Amino acid sequence: MSTTELAWFKSSYSGTQGDSCVEVAVTEQAICVRDSKDVTRPHFAVRREEWSRFVGFAAEA
Repeated sequence: MSTTELAWFKSSYSGTQGDSCVEVAVTEQAICVRDSKDVTRPHFAVRREEWSRFVGFAAEA
């Protein structure tokens, strides 16, 4: 799946200035993450299970 085919979104906590944000796209196999300031750079993807682990860890911090 190409980057343009993914449905990218920003966190509702992101500011309106567009600075220091990441965008996320969800697929059946993975969660894709990219820098919203430079969407031409490659994104990275993590398995859904690993994303859940990361979010759980971040929520505890």
